[in-house]
Amino acid sequence: MYDLLVRNGKIIDGAGNPWYMGDVAVSRGRIARIARSIDDEAKRTLDASGLVVCPGFIDAHSHADSNTLVYREMENVIHQGITTVVAGQCGSTLAPLSEKSRAQAQRRMDASLPEGYSLELTWTTFDEYLREEEKKGLGANVGHMVGHGAIRAAGMGLEARDPTAAELDEMRGLTAEAMEAGAYGLSTGLIYPPGIYAKTPEIIELAKVAAMYGGVYDSHIRGEGRTLMKALSEAIEIGEKAGLPVQISHHKVASKSIWGHSVKTLKLFEEARARGVDVTVDQYPYKAGSTGLMTLLPPWVHDGGNEAALERLRDPKLREKMRREIEKGIPGWENFAGELGWENVYVTSVKTDENKPVEGMNMVEVRGHRGAPDEFTALYQLLLEEEGAAGMIIFYGDEGDVKRIMQSPLHMVGTDAGCCTVEGPFCKGKPHPRHYGTYPKILGTYVREEKTLRLEEAVRKMTSFPAQRFGLLDRGLLRPGMWADLTVIDPATVAERSTYKDPHKFPSGIEYVVVNGKVTVDGGNYTGALAGRTLRKK
Repeated sequence: MYDLLVRNGKIIDGAGNPWYMGDVAVSRGRIARIARSIDDEAKRTLDASGLVVCPGFIDAHSHADSNTLVYREMENVIHQGITTVVAGQCGSTLAPLSEKSRAQAQRRMDASLPEGYSLELTWTTFDEYLREEEKKGLGANVGHMVGHGAIRAAGMGLEARDPTAAELDEMRGLTAEAMEAGAYGLSTGLIYPPGIYAKTPEIIELAKVAAMYGGVYDSHIRGEGRTLMKALSEAIEIGEKAGLPVQISHHKVASKSIWGHSVKTLKLFEEARARGVDVTVDQYPYKAGSTGLMTLLPPWVHDGGNEAALERLRDPKLREKMRREIEKGIPGWENFAGELGWENVYVTSVKTDENKPVEGMNMVEVRGHRGAPDEFTALYQLLLEEEGAAGMIIFYGDEGDVKRIMQSPLHMVGTDAGCCTVEGPFCKGKPHPRHYGTYPKILGTYVREEKTLRLEEAVRKMTSFPAQRFGLLDRGLLRPGMWADLTVIDPATVAERSTYKDPHKFPSGIEYVVVNGKVTVDGGNYTGALAGRTLRKK
């Protein structure tokens, strides 16, 4: 007797093949059999008539690890049909830690959690951190990158300088420990401190260590606007010199001044591949991104960490320097407010009740709400009141670039999102709708409505391609012996329901989600199962 039998579905196997009718049987957490018809008995049978049965989606770019230790249900993740996330992106991970970085990391964690929740960062090594996550179940499977920012902070603190030879050697050791513990590669966030202070040779040295363990170099590059081509070339150079695959995080063309440049970026990738550099990209299907509001400030402001940055914000003379540099720019700095305009910067989250009304406002509206003389004044006042713990959405993109990147054979899907839900403590602010809608938007808008992608190709970009990329070789395909991660969708109704103004809405049309053989979403409803696991690269 099988544990689970999914019958009468249109099977899309994840490899890009055309659909076919069939049944899928599951035993002991794995796919036991796939056939046109399976008449054997099962403990539970799901009727997939009129539905599509495909591998569980694999999120190639996730920040779920920001709170999986306290919010293990991961409801916004599984409601999209995602059964595995590759977390630890943009250089930011909760390990490794050292006495040079622990206090800052703890303050950041304390600021991010809802009232009544706490998490003491007691571990030091990457292995110890993974062991902490393994103590209980998860809504979805979680594989981890190790963040360069965490490695740099643990090895040399948050100072804006080059590492000494001894510090670089320590950072190599921290990278090696993480890879031995099961990290899938090295991630960088080169617009964020302390990654923004790292020069290319430093990253190459750490990427060489990741390469020794078969890892991937996954980068939020140094600039996605006017400096896009230079920043992409740096990422390719790192992969080429370190000898490992390159994954470009959330690839985009983030400035009106270079709209259409995806033609050039995709050509750059093909040229790199022609000479042997294995470069691919992930993308979320939106024309806006999201990050911390502190990112609007020039790089030097962040030297020494968040407390040092806030102290500089309190200095009127230094504030005037910040204002000038936002207005005029600094060579090599991705200046969101100066380049994209204050009207395109929206506040997504704050922690104080007094400032809750500004959630969802752009900075021009925030200025008016506060009665501030200009947007920069409104910004620095808000950052000081929130102690830097405020988020933002930035509108930057062109639909033509979004579609062109999406159609590239080098493209896979990622949310660039953390974990949240539609009610309760982990429903807060107005997060980017990608938290709830990335996969349903592609399937509903770009497959069914606009026919930008074939359904089979979209599923490949969501399943076997990221599985192959990161080495999750027992997931991402419907084959006997693979882990039974399944997503069953209604192709006629699957759609994003989340919006920028009203983001906390689960999608429609994701009917069933099976994680490691356990039904986790049943008829569109979360079952409460914590069937996901911490995955370690073998």
